[in-house]
Amino acid sequence: MYTPAITGSGVFTPSEAITNAELVEAFNAYVDIYNAEHAAEIAAGDVPAKEYSSVEFIEKASGIEQRYVIDKKGILDPHVMHPLLRQRSDDEPSLMAEMALDAAKKALEQAGKTAADVDAVICAASNLERAYPAVAIEIQQLLHVNGFAFDMNVACSSATFGIQAAADMIRSGSIRSALVVNPEICSAHLEWRDRDCHFIFGDVATAVLIERAEDADGPYFEIKSTRCATEFSNNIRNNNGFLRRSRPDVVADRRDMQFMQNGRKVFKEVLPMVSDHIANHMAAEGIEASDLKRLWLHQANKSMNDFIGKKVLGRTPEPGEQPNILQDYANTSSAGSIIAFSKYSKDIKEGDIGLICSFGAGYSVGSVIVQKHG
Repeated sequence: MYTPAITGSGVFTPSEAITNAELVEAFNAYVDIYNAEHAAEIAAGDVPAKEYSSVEFIEKASGIEQRYVIDKKGILDPHVMHPLLRQRSDDEPSLMAEMALDAAKKALEQAGKTAADVDAVICAASNLERAYPAVAIEIQQLLHVNGFAFDMNVACSSATFGIQAAADMIRSGSIRSALVVNPEICSAHLEWRDRDCHFIFGDVATAVLIERAEDADGPYFEIKSTRCATEFSNNIRNNNGFLRRSRPDVVADRRDMQFMQNGRKVFKEVLPMVSDHIANHMAAEGIEASDLKRLWLHQANKSMNDFIGKKVLGRTPEPGEQPNILQDYANTSSAGSIIAFSKYSKDIKEGDIGLICSFGAGYSVGSVIVQKHG
């Protein structure tokens, strides 16, 4: 048996950002257009009028202040309201692979390693750019990695599930190292015309290099334990898929073909599931709340994270104990907890214990207990 360790991490951040004020201005312009076009139906009571959004509403509901996106022009055009992404030829690198490549190179650089040191690539993300060939294999080729690669999808928990898969392979001795990459183009599956969710998502890509601890060339985080759980729920979903074109009953503007959630049910059902999952994982490993130096949580909603942090620690987390990046990046699905880890782990000292946790559609929850060495 070998000891798996996170030896490097990297984040790709798009160059374009949308503030809440910009988003609200575009959304409210769309509302004016929609209400004018449907004035007769609205007056007859057949169609409800759309309501304005506001900066205050967004920040109170989520804690989000801005989000990074691949394309802001299309999103902010009230006649478009979605990113305008160029269709690349089959001979070009895909957008998702290109983003992952940037994050992966940063993770390798931090670890002091090259692609020659990597045995496997796992592309773990909520919405993969295509069904096949696997995006992971394309990333493998772009990096010139020998070995193998595969895609996996566990929605917002994809990163932690990917880390567990890599860690288990390293423990068994089947590989020495793996890159777990999480490219998330969330702007492409968000319904920007829905007031209840138009502010939630952003785009990003993250990566972690996981190796045998004995191969680490510098400081590393030993992966002491991982735990994953799933429980089916339809309360967060996206019904779009390849079967859509085979169904004559499906119309192009069906709302459930984009991101959908029953927010109140999600809040009520996911919070106890995640809190109990973390508590049980810690108890199984003999770790007390006082032993935790850092919680790197999934970045979906500030209120949810505040609740979980308080439940796990038994008190309100001190500044820095549970870092949030939500205000800057918004919800980036599987990448959120890894952004928090990458940006807020350098100050962790020898022997300190932390926990990475992600949760989301499925329902799914994954937790990774790590300890700093070096």
